[in-house]
Amino acid sequence: MRVTAGAERGRKIRAPRGANTRPTGAKVREAIFNILGPLSPDAVLDLYAGTGALGIEALSRGAGHATFVERDGRALAALHRNLREFELTARARVMDSGVPIALQRLTDERTQRFSWVFVDPPYAAGEVERVLAWLSGGELLDNGAVVIVEHDRRHQPPERVGALEMVDRRFYGDTGLSFYRRHRELA
Repeated sequence: MRVTAGAERGRKIRAPRGANTRPTGAKVREAIFNILGPLSPDAVLDLYAGTGALGIEALSRGAGHATFVERDGRALAALHRNLREFELTARARVMDSGVPIALQRLTDERTQRFSWVFVDPPYAAGEVERVLAWLSGGELLDNGAVVIVEHDRRHQPPERVGALEMVDRRFYGDTGLSFYRRHRELA
């Protein structure tokens, strides 16, 4: 698996053996960033980060900072190694915790707002609605922020959760991407 564009283009992203990670493939990562466009956000949030492929791709393409949330020990080791090898540690924060705890901590800190949020939980875990509801409150989202949820055909997230409304959904094989923005009337 390699970074598809930007300053780190072509560099290999290392993944741990035997960890419960499902790295987002190059075709899907490239599609995400083509849809998002050339905008270089100040900060991105990579939830259920695994190897950090999405956040690293965002940093490679010009994001100023990325916060990664992951709790699997082997995935965390690979993520830290990737950040060191790409010399991105100064532009990254890694949170070793579950997503609900990390979201609460980030909200309590009130120091960071995100332009792009990547949500890629285990498909059958049933966590997407809870995460979208949390993000819908707006404490962590910049104006115009986009939340991108990766899923499969059997576990499609709802079209609307709180103030977040799906504005686009696409499939690449069995992998689905749903893009959310805050509903204008509720923002």
